[in-house]
Amino acid sequence: MNGNDDHELMLSGIQHFAFCPRQWALIHIEQQWADNVHTVIGQHIHERVDDWTADETRSRIRTVRSMPLVSNRLQLRGVADVVEFHRTREEDDQTVQLDGRDGFWKVVPVEYKKGSPKPDDRDEVQLCAQAICLEEMFNVRISSGYLYYAAIKRRDEVPMTEQLRDRVRHMTEQMHRLFAEGRTPPAKYGKHCDSCSLWSVCKPKWSQSGARSAVAYVRELIAEMEE
Repeated sequence: MNGNDDHELMLSGIQHFAFCPRQWALIHIEQQWADNVHTVIGQHIHERVDDWTADETRSRIRTVRSMPLVSNRLQLRGVADVVEFHRTREEDDQTVQLDGRDGFWKVVPVEYKKGSPKPDDRDEVQLCAQAICLEEMFNVRISSGYLYYAAIKRRDEVPMTEQLRDRVRHMTEQMHRLFAEGRTPPAKYGKHCDSCSLWSVCKPKWSQSGARSAVAYVRELIAEMEE
């Protein structure tokens, strides 16, 4: 981290930042939020997955849901949808020993998404951030994880490459810097804006010409009404 602040940010926010830094700032700095059909469906999917009481073992896989995550290096905190522990015969740098269970277990994060694979890497960076947290927590190396897409009922393997890890570290540094400065970036209007739940708050066509925040915009509207 760059040392500008020691605040732990929400891990889930990295997917917002990958989609749009302004959207991330509106949610995580200005505390703005709005639901659309995409966010409501996504919440429903996660409600079905995130059962903190669920901890089951079938065959050689232990499944833990809603596992708390933290990374001191990234200064992120969050919750993993699912963490699987795959039992293996041999010990290596990817395995851990679990209390009350024989053998060695490989740590595998699994993130659930409502739709289909995205045209960008917002899902992959979120999963990678989870893997980095788990690596710190269990002192292991994680080579890959999985993204499960409800719309196509398929899960895709995601290798935890150095390129992906570097992108997560770079984005996290940017998030901490903006948070420390309390700064919301200006909008960059594009096709992705049409599906954003914060369209009415962001005003992307208006705000892309300047760095005024949504809060400043609302204050200006109130001032105009009082004149």
